[in-house]
Amino acid sequence: MAPFKNLFTTSINISRTPSFPLPRSRTHCLAIALLLVSLFFFSSASLTNQLPSFLTASSLASSILFAANYISPFSSITSSRTCLVSDSTDNCKLSSVTAMERTRMNSRKEEETDDAIAGLSSCDIFDGNWVLDDSDPVYQPGSCPFLDDAFNCFNNGRPDLDYLRYRWKPHGCHIPRFDGRQMLRMLRGKRMVFVGDSLNRNMWQSLVCALRESVENKSRIFQIEGRREFRTRGFYSFNFVDYNCSIDFVKSPFLVQEWRSSDRRGNRRERLRLDMIQTPSFNYHDADIIIFNTGHWWTHQKTYKGKNYFQEGRRVYNRLEVNEAYQKALRTWAKWVDSNINRSHTRVFFGGYSASHFRRGKWDSGGHCHEERQPITNDTQLKPYPLMMKILESVISEMKTPVFYLNITRMTGYRKDGHPSVYRKPDVHQRTPGIIQDCSHWCLPGVPDSWNELFYAAYLLSHHDLSS
Repeated sequence: MAPFKNLFTTSINISRTPSFPLPRSRTHCLAIALLLVSLFFFSSASLTNQLPSFLTASSLASSILFAANYISPFSSITSSRTCLVSDSTDNCKLSSVTAMERTRMNSRKEEETDDAIAGLSSCDIFDGNWVLDDSDPVYQPGSCPFLDDAFNCFNNGRPDLDYLRYRWKPHGCHIPRFDGRQMLRMLRGKRMVFVGDSLNRNMWQSLVCALRESVENKSRIFQIEGRREFRTRGFYSFNFVDYNCSIDFVKSPFLVQEWRSSDRRGNRRERLRLDMIQTPSFNYHDADIIIFNTGHWWTHQKTYKGKNYFQEGRRVYNRLEVNEAYQKALRTWAKWVDSNINRSHTRVFFGGYSASHFRRGKWDSGGHCHEERQPITNDTQLKPYPLMMKILESVISEMKTPVFYLNITRMTGYRKDGHPSVYRKPDVHQRTPGIIQDCSHWCLPGVPDSWNELFYAAYLLSHHDLSS
C-alpha cells in the first residue's frame, strides 16, 4: 500500500502548487488509462515494490489531477471568481492549401486546442479587459437575416463600426476564437435552449448568426413553421438540418410566473408569483443545454417599487424589497431545476446581469448613449457589482445541479459604446437624440458575440470531458 499512500500524499502536495504542468494532447488520456490499469494489476499481484521507474507516485498524481481539473469547475460555484479560461487559436483558411498542409495545420490546431483546454481551469475568463483587434467579426454587419431590427445597428444606419474592433482578453491568458463548425459538431443531434429576457434573446440571435456563417449551404437552416403563432407564445427556434440540432429561445423575463387578471370593475391587475416557475408553452427541461437569465425586468418601476405586485400562495405583499423578491424567485427556479433537470444529460448555464449605460436619465426619462464611441478604460468609472448577482451566486452555490455562471457583468460594464442608442429602428426619422434610446441591449454583431465566445470556451471544456 506504500505506493498508494505516496500517490495520495503527492496528489495533495501537487494540488497546492499553482504552476503544476498539464499534459497537452489526447495521447495523455490514453497514457493515464494505461498507467492506472498497470498500477491496479501490479498492486493486485502484490508487486507494489517492483513497479517500473516511470510509474512513480508523482507521475500518476499528475495525470489524475489533469483529469480532475477538467471536471471541477463545473461541480459548483463558490464565488464570483469561479470561472474558466482557455488559450487562443487563430482561424485558418484552408481552401487553397494542399492536403499535406491541411494535415499539418489541422494537427497544429488540435494541439493548440488541447493547450487551450489544458488552461481552461487556470484563470478567470471573465476578469480581463477589451483590447483592439482588427480581425473580422464572426459574421459581417448586415449579413444575418435572422436579426431583429432592434439589434441591427448597421442596417439601421449607424455610421461607425469602431465598436466591432474590440475583443475580450482575460488577464494572463487567452480564449480560443469562436469556431462555428467545431461548435456545430459538438451540438450535433442536440437541442440548445435560451430561457429568459431580451438580453438572452440578444445572445441567442448572436449565436444563431455566428453558426449560420459557418454553414456552407445556408438554405439548410430553417426557422420553425408558424413563426407568428409561436412568437405570440414566446417561443422561437432555428433548426440546423445538416447537424440535426436546434437553437431555441423561450421568453421568460422573470423565470417565475406572471399573472394578469381583471377585478369586478374591469381594473387590470398584475402579479408576480414568486413561488411558481413560469409554465412554458413548450417543454425544455430535457434539452441538452439550457442557458437561463433574468435581471433587467427586476429594475422596472413596478417591479422595483414592489407595491401590491409580488405574491406567494394567497399572500400579496403590500411592500416587498425587490432584492428579497428576486431571491425568492431564484430559489423557486433553483428548486425547479434540481427537481426537473437530469444532471447527467443537461448542462445548465446562467447568464449574469448585462450592464446598461443611460446618461442623464433612465430609458423613459431622457437617458441616452448615442454619443459614446469608445469603451470605458478607467475601472473607477465602472458601476459596483450588482447585489442581485451576489444573490444569484449564493443561490447557485446551494443547488444540487451544477450551474456554470456566465459572469458578463464586468465585461459589459466597460462597453458603453456598443448599444443601439438611436439606431434601434430603421426609420431615419426615429434617430433624433430626443427619442427614447436603447442603452441596455447590444448591436449585432457586437458585444454578445464575445459572450458566445466565452460560452464556446466553457462548452469546449465540457464536451472534451465527455469525449475523453
